[in-house]
Amino acid sequence: METIINDILAGNITWAVVATLGALSAVIGILAGAVGGVLVGGKHMGGELAAMMGGLFGPVAALPGTLVALVALMVIG
Repeated sequence: METIINDILAGNITWAVVATLGALSAVIGILAGAVGGVLVGGKHMGGELAAMMGGLFGPVAALPGTLVALVALMVIG
């Protein structure tokens, strides 16, 4: 884990860094999607269903953008 953190801080984008930051992006996308789902549709659908749907659709936006950006940084650097 220290190697991955050192690579991130040094700006070395390796496949291990891409996998680690991709997983982190997915987790943050799930959490943000669940909160957004509750805020947007909590009254109409119920809080639990809105959180489940938001948690499923949250990473759809977060993960591809993160992976494309990291792969672009790998190619450039």
